[in-house]
Amino acid sequence: MRWSRGLRHTALLLCILFAPLVCAEDGYDLWLRYRPLGTEWQSTYAGHARQLVLPERQSATVAAAAAELRRGIGGMLGRTPAGEQSVSADGAILLGTPQSSPQIAALKLPLAGLAAGGFVIRSAQVRGHRTTVIAANDDLGLLYGSFRFLRQLQTHQPIRDLDLVSSPAIQRRLLNHWDNLDRSVERGYAGQSLWDWWRLPDFRDPRYTDYARANASIGINGTVLNNVNAKSDSLTARYIAKAAALADVFRPYGIRVYLSARFNAPMEIGGLDSADPLDPAVRRWWRDKADEIYRAIPDFGGFLVKANSEGQPGPQDYGRSHADGANMLAAALQPHGGVVMWRAFVYAHDNPDDRAKQAYNEFKPLDGQFADNVILQVKNGPIDFQPREPLHPLFGAMPKTPLMLEVQITKEYLGFATHLVYLGPLYEEVLDADTCRSASGRCDGSATVASVIDGSLHGDRLTGIAGEQRGGTVRFVGDLAAIRSRALDVTRDDGSDAEETIVDGR
Repeated sequence: MRWSRGLRHTALLLCILFAPLVCAEDGYDLWLRYRPLGTEWQSTYAGHARQLVLPERQSATVAAAAAELRRGIGGMLGRTPAGEQSVSADGAILLGTPQSSPQIAALKLPLAGLAAGGFVIRSAQVRGHRTTVIAANDDLGLLYGSFRFLRQLQTHQPIRDLDLVSSPAIQRRLLNHWDNLDRSVERGYAGQSLWDWWRLPDFRDPRYTDYARANASIGINGTVLNNVNAKSDSLTARYIAKAAALADVFRPYGIRVYLSARFNAPMEIGGLDSADPLDPAVRRWWRDKADEIYRAIPDFGGFLVKANSEGQPGPQDYGRSHADGANMLAAALQPHGGVVMWRAFVYAHDNPDDRAKQAYNEFKPLDGQFADNVILQVKNGPIDFQPREPLHPLFGAMPKTPLMLEVQITKEYLGFATHLVYLGPLYEEVLDADTCRSASGRCDGSATVASVIDGSLHGDRLTGIAGEQRGGTVRFVGDLAAIRSRALDVTRDDGSDAEETIVDGR
């Protein structure tokens, strides 16, 4: 059938008119889609978001929180709240800490026991007006609380009588990128690396800010920029400057930058003939390198290290232990407050032990020998992110050493991102697994993996969790991986949310 010229023109016009609507739903916004709510919900919420009252002096983090509230409320309700210096009408949103806001201080809210990044959201009367209060001890808590308030609106939850308290159970909540300096991504299925190393530090892609927003919205506070199979070049002055540019973008969102460190970097870029961790010259080189990094990135988080595994160099090349290697780096970072995340994923083809036993056999004898700013990063199972495997035995074997959980967000063994797999139940299963190392000596459910990594079982001061996220510049596949990132964080934020909240949209 042949169309008339008029019909063809009409079809073309319709395509032009509706094309923006199609583009608007490309998935880029992830769960930060502040689309207009239905009329009923707009009417319900409008009376609670008429004013936005902020501290007189605002840090970059508070400014980010305010911008997010304006963006979210304006998008969902069709009207941006008026900015005010103090509460003067019903429907105000009051944001601040006791130090930055006298009105917050006067409310005497239960903030004393909150961890860094914790917050309280409470409906209250302020100066005789009905007010939603978002309060915290630090500005990062205000940002997290702002995202949580917007989530209430997005998910059609009541906001009239709010009394929400959130306090992160784990200190370091990281993404591990396997991005290479040539922008390839090892085992990556979402295009090139998001980090445009060639144009950094001068050009800062706006997507870096959106990356930081998305991560902050689910409480992630650190990112390892480069592949654990690291290149020494990432520690040169040129690449430190590039990492510093990313750190500047991420800082308002509470995200620290970490780097994977290649163990023999003193030889490859430092001109030394050894990387022996007990060699004074090697130790001095790492101290100087740490000083250099912190001059460029004052809040640098520290190093992630893969050593003596799959051909990577490490302390065993010199007859030294993993503790010797980790403690050398820890000494270099310690004056600056940095940490070493030493991976317990170790195996070699010439090791006579069963592969599933190698990490246990190498690390168990070293329990208690690591420096205070070292944490062992342990995969959920003893093999390598298999679709089904038991929990890693190290979680029940090292009571004197802080352990952090490493899970995989990318789908290396689950279809290479060619089909959808949701990993929230896997994460929750691992976290709830019983190590049977309770005070009673029985498998009574009190010594879970979660209690190991949040420090409550053994009283660890250093706590962490990491997800291997290998997203890239291709939106759709990267967005599905980002959803799995959300599942990872939501299950362990303050213990109040389960992975089902994502599945059913709550």
